[in-house]
Amino acid sequence: MGEPRTTASTCCYCGVGCGVLIDSVGDRIVGVRGDPHHPANAGKLCSKGLSLALTAQSTAGRALHPSWRPQRGAPLQPVEWESAFDHVATRLAEIVRRHGPDAVAFYVSGQLLTEDYYIFNKLAKGLVGTNNIDTNSRLCMSSAVTGYKLSLGADGPPTCYEDLDHAHTVLIAGSNMAYAHPVLYRRLEAAREARPGTRWIVVDPRRTDTAAMADLHLQIQPGTDVALFNGMLHHLIWEGWLDHGHIAGHTEGFDAVKRIVRDTTPAAAAAVCGISERDLCQAAEWFARSPATLSLYCMGLNQSSHGTDKNLALVNLHLATGQIGRAGAGPFSLTGQPNAMGGREVGGMATMLAAHRDIGNAAHRAEVAAFWKVDAVSGRPGLAAVDMFDALAAGKVKAVWIVCTNPAHSLPRIEAVRQALRRAELVVVQEAYADTDTVAFADVLLPAASWGEKDGTVTNSERRISRVRAAIAPPGEARADWRIAAEIGRRMQRLLKPDAPDLFPYQTPREIFDEHRALTQGRDLDIGGLDYDILEARGPQQWPFPAGSAQGLARRYVDRRYATESGRACFQPVSYRPVAVATSPRYPFHLTTGRLRDQWHGMSRTGRLAQAFSHAPEPTLDMHPADAARRGLSDGDLVQVESRDGALVLPLRLTEDLASGTVFAAMHWNGQFMNSGGVNEVCNAAVDGKSFQPELKHTAVRIDKAELGWRVRAAIDVDGQEEALARRAALQPLLAACGYAALGLRAAGDRTVLALTAALAAPDEAWLGALAEALDMGAGPDVLDYRDRRQGVRKCARWQADRLLAFVLAGDVAQAEALLARLAAGKPWEGSRLRVFTPDAAPVVRDRTVCQCKGVAASAINAAIARGADVAALKATLGCGTVCGSCVPELSRMCGASRMSA
Repeated sequence: MGEPRTTASTCCYCGVGCGVLIDSVGDRIVGVRGDPHHPANAGKLCSKGLSLALTAQSTAGRALHPSWRPQRGAPLQPVEWESAFDHVATRLAEIVRRHGPDAVAFYVSGQLLTEDYYIFNKLAKGLVGTNNIDTNSRLCMSSAVTGYKLSLGADGPPTCYEDLDHAHTVLIAGSNMAYAHPVLYRRLEAAREARPGTRWIVVDPRRTDTAAMADLHLQIQPGTDVALFNGMLHHLIWEGWLDHGHIAGHTEGFDAVKRIVRDTTPAAAAAVCGISERDLCQAAEWFARSPATLSLYCMGLNQSSHGTDKNLALVNLHLATGQIGRAGAGPFSLTGQPNAMGGREVGGMATMLAAHRDIGNAAHRAEVAAFWKVDAVSGRPGLAAVDMFDALAAGKVKAVWIVCTNPAHSLPRIEAVRQALRRAELVVVQEAYADTDTVAFADVLLPAASWGEKDGTVTNSERRISRVRAAIAPPGEARADWRIAAEIGRRMQRLLKPDAPDLFPYQTPREIFDEHRALTQGRDLDIGGLDYDILEARGPQQWPFPAGSAQGLARRYVDRRYATESGRACFQPVSYRPVAVATSPRYPFHLTTGRLRDQWHGMSRTGRLAQAFSHAPEPTLDMHPADAARRGLSDGDLVQVESRDGALVLPLRLTEDLASGTVFAAMHWNGQFMNSGGVNEVCNAAVDGKSFQPELKHTAVRIDKAELGWRVRAAIDVDGQEEALARRAALQPLLAACGYAALGLRAAGDRTVLALTAALAAPDEAWLGALAEALDMGAGPDVLDYRDRRQGVRKCARWQADRLLAFVLAGDVAQAEALLARLAAGKPWEGSRLRVFTPDAAPVVRDRTVCQCKGVAASAINAAIARGADVAALKATLGCGTVCGSCVPELSRMCGASRMSA
């Protein structure tokens, strides 16, 4: 077994960058705790972070060996690493020779470590000679990056987490922090409790858990953020609530902005946004007259064809009021991924070079080329994410190397992405998990190490660099991402540039970090004074951290000197423009997307855990009840969601959290859990002209009832994660034949229930037989089977000793929830087994789990609230909200709703 060890590392989920302590024994991670000494989280973790150990305790579904397809359509076959390295290097070098360096592209990830990112960037730009390297950070952060550069002169938030403690007014725009950045949200809650006069303004088309806790919720029409911010600025100018000293002494371009917002009166802006003029003016007054105003924003501003303009309009408010460069004030973009910031630092995107240098700047290119000892760095702009896959589809790009990301799920208009991957001459996928949607298109699969198995650094939302440390060795033959890239890079260099100095001499991540920090010296993100030894001795540090510094800089622009050539911040005049694909009579609904509380991205990690499904067990389309009533739709109906780009079917969930005309679907569900690739089947591929970020938040759709009359529900009680994932893999091929299908997990004590919900247009005996076979429903003394082929009804149940083990219901699924509850309870079956298909006197309704940590259901919470319990009493009596606290916003909301209805 080995001796118990504790390894300090960093969480692999959102950009908060929480420190974790990993407990391990031998080659097994046995526990994860928050690191009380890490400044980002001071020991706190959210539900996802607390469950990290559970995600690492099984190698089921992991990519364990390098493999390749001898021909398209053939299954992946294991190969030796040396053969895989030679094959990839030879094929890529051949394509470069035949078609030029821009025929090759790299699509990487904000979940890579900085050292991984550095090697891939050097491989693309230094060796191959192409700027065709982009990242899934393009889907989340590029509008914020462009906004910072245009207004303040450099990428990187000017703020830090301490500002959450000092802000008197907090504007949260396009971010459901309670779900997306829970640990920071806890910190905001604590700050408001310590200073009760603190005001929260939340700008969001949905009444999220975050919005429900706001002092002022501006429930704007989707995509109207620029009109809102310009209307607020108009009001501030009219009332004289400006910092004229800051404007005159430290900015430029204000007169142009004044002209732009002149016609955007509060009344006009409020009409565009669909809110009251009074609320808009109140928000403007709180923003300007507060001792310190902090803005926190995320995908709602960024994922838009006008995302940069939204960012700039918000920064304009900060510049006009002087709410920047001091404690508790400033525009703070919350990073979505753990190392999107680190990727930008090393220049790992198609639109930038290392250390925030510009591709279009000849002097910058010469600096990088000289440092790497290569002849030149290409001045041709690289292809950003959406354009990269369009070029692959058009045959302009011949090969793509995809690393630690899943574009066949995460990019918009994903059928076009699938077509692009089918057309490519070579698709290399470097991945920790062998069952993502993108792996199905891989010609070569390179198994990568994952969280808990890697060494290096990441940079969080407040520019803080933290060490990531390996607690265990990677399973099978998996290797660190940087090692794989360096090995292939060496082989490619021998083929393409044999006389050049060795570009990839590294033996450790430390060597890569040292090279990276040397490239930053003299730049705005200078970390010339930071190294692994300092990170070991003093813990995580913020940049800039130039040589000779005792510590990094927490808050930027305190001296009001900005990173522009003039030293002045630049106001940017931006006008409101509607979203790229507006609603119409044919597509009357605005679809927006977002996160669930307990799932992460494409669920390759969180989807392994039954607990992660307890709060939201299946995908849904959320709609306002009035919109549903006008269309004759009811809660739970299956509806077809159709846009100009695609369609999918989802169950309907009615909620008053949305305004009429807007619908919502979560981003996480994909082809491993559904019969489709998820909501991006319908999302349009319009991009921001400045940041090239796609408009994932804004799609015009129509909603119709799906004509799928034959329903099927099935479930099986399995023994732990290994069997659950194996059973899921066996069932997953059956999903394609369905009009709708979803797979999910349910926690059942120390066991797991794998559940299937499906709908087809008509009964399909062959499909049903395959389903029964996958669940081991063959004839036997422990199987009860009822069939009515004329009615398309089949009911089948299997026992193991005295416990119900599995069931299939087809054509009549009324008993499904009752049987699922039986499976989850795991109690011995009492009475005649023939009663298994007899409906209960009262239908069983699914009881959603609100608190994942303590397993507390909504029914228990509502019962306690009915007896007079508030949040404190719920914590004391039921234990909910006392571990990670991720459910506290919902508990507060449930208590508030009870008071409103009383």
